[in-house]
Amino acid sequence: MKIVEYLFRKVIPLFVGALIFFAMVLVLVDLMMNLWNFISNGVPGLKVMRIMGLYVPKCLWYATPIAILFAVSYTLSDLYASNELIAIFASGISLTRFTFPLLIFAFVMSFALFFFDDKVVVPTFAKKTAEQEEVLNKNKTLNNDKIVILSENGNICYKAEFYDDEAKRLTSLYIIIRNEDKTLNSIIRADSAVWREDRWVLSGAIQYTQVEDTIKAVSLSPDVSDRLVEPPETFQNNVISVETVNSATAKVYIEHLQKAGLPFAEPMSLYYKKFSFPFILFIVVFLSVGLSGKTRKNVMLMSLASCISAAVLFYVTQMITMLLAKFGAISPFMGAWFPVFMFVVIAAVVLKYART
Repeated sequence: MKIVEYLFRKVIPLFVGALIFFAMVLVLVDLMMNLWNFISNGVPGLKVMRIMGLYVPKCLWYATPIAILFAVSYTLSDLYASNELIAIFASGISLTRFTFPLLIFAFVMSFALFFFDDKVVVPTFAKKTAEQEEVLNKNKTLNNDKIVILSENGNICYKAEFYDDEAKRLTSLYIIIRNEDKTLNSIIRADSAVWREDRWVLSGAIQYTQVEDTIKAVSLSPDVSDRLVEPPETFQNNVISVETVNSATAKVYIEHLQKAGLPFAEPMSLYYKKFSFPFILFIVVFLSVGLSGKTRKNVMLMSLASCISAAVLFYVTQMITMLLAKFGAISPFMGAWFPVFMFVVIAAVVLKYART
């Protein structure tokens, strides 16, 4: 336990310091990119500070993998350079056994990073984006026009001229209903539709149904009315990015895409990425253990170089697999998780040939 305590006393301060440093760099980069816009729009300094404060959790989320990689890599390299690792090995403790508490710590931190993203990063970043767009006069209306929406796996198609988000109202609405075999069932034409609790209530509606070889106009049937339950959020002038919402909202959005028969490979892969990305903490610590002791000289420089190289290589690999998943070359699950599996194997190979 004394050795474990000693190891964490060296790693934790470095991790916290590196986390603060990398997070501050990201905040300052974002501030510099938007500084002229803030000045030209006369945004008060306190408001700018609040916006940047809301961006801090996102920066901490970005910086955590690099920070823990640097802390572990530097600590182990420094222990090797000062011959402390040799003393530990001579006492009968292998490198794997010595660093096992770090691997457990990184594994637990991976779960913590997921919940931190889901509960803290997503809402604060959404507030940051909304407030920044407000002060920079970039607000977007949720009203929409020329709308076409599919529902029930493509069995219902809504076509509306305009959607008023404040009134939850659709105007000049056509609804095409198809049977399970995709043959035409009926067409409904309504002057308008208003959302009432859990369904759309049509005004001036006429239902056209095919009877044998003729089209007849009939009153709206109750069974059709009960099927008009597509929520008004679907008609809003916005495109949900799975990366900017929590996992529960992302799941509902993907289910809507599947139900509507729309492409969902890209958002599904981004949804899986929410779960796979936090495990980069475990991967980078695993890599750091394998890379430790490669050099006695320039420990700080080599630690920085190794952490940046490993991070860039992981992000590039994940970017490629996510693109492959987007275009259907691989499954969304593999698009998100393949880099994790690959780097675990790489880390295991590196550890096998590490000095123990």
